[in-house]
Amino acid sequence: MIALMALMALTACAQQAVNLSSYSGTNVNRYDGTECNVTFNRVYFTGWNTISVPFSMSENELNEVFGTDCKLEKLVDVAGEGNTLTLTFQDCKASGVQANTPYILYYTGEIQNRKVAKLATLFAAPSELTFIAKGTGETVQMVGAQSRTDGKGLYGVLAKDNTDAKFVSVDDVENGFYATRCFVKVSSGNSAQLITRHIAAGEVSRISDVVSGNEIVDVYSISGVKVASGVNAARIAQLPAGIYVVNGQKIAVK
Repeated sequence: MIALMALMALTACAQQAVNLSSYSGTNVNRYDGTECNVTFNRVYFTGWNTISVPFSMSENELNEVFGTDCKLEKLVDVAGEGNTLTLTFQDCKASGVQANTPYILYYTGEIQNRKVAKLATLFAAPSELTFIAKGTGETVQMVGAQSRTDGKGLYGVLAKDNTDAKFVSVDDVENGFYATRCFVKVSSGNSAQLITRHIAAGEVSRISDVVSGNEIVDVYSISGVKVASGVNAARIAQLPAGIYVVNGQKIAVK
């Protein structure tokens, strides 16, 4: 018993204190896979903010830091038509924050610094989600800045009382993006108009959100059984009423 207590004490002493920089970034490689006493301070604006951190947070921890009215959403789909790209974000608060994943976070409090202090395992990994926009074929990425990043040619979410999580073109080379913020990058440049769409957790998408034009896809049941091969949106609409999985997304046929 004494030996066990001594080992636990040594383990506690071995845990490093890490203060993550939300300005220039922190070299997490040296702590990769290590449990640390993490402190993270950052200013949040009323409304939608972007966030990506190298550790996880539960729903309860989100509520403690940002209030029970906070929202957390993840990009799940991108569709394009003409010069417009629609970004679909889905509520994922119940799953909490996963390390090195870009999110949008809704904060209802006054503009102020919020502090996270917890024992957490840090992970050094890329922070990005990549989609091929249905309708245009453009590659669209939502990326978490792990160090201060030049904003030239990128899209960023507007700060200060942003109720719509609107992403706009950012060409301010001087300011760019500070660490732990997220940006959107489009393969065709930054001349498109980005529209944000929000859906609830578990909400299924419309067929038009998942399959564009005459795109040919395979359709699966919820249990993973293929129910149709090489069909377009019109043929999917003729399937028996139910919930199906297409391109990794749930769709409802009524």
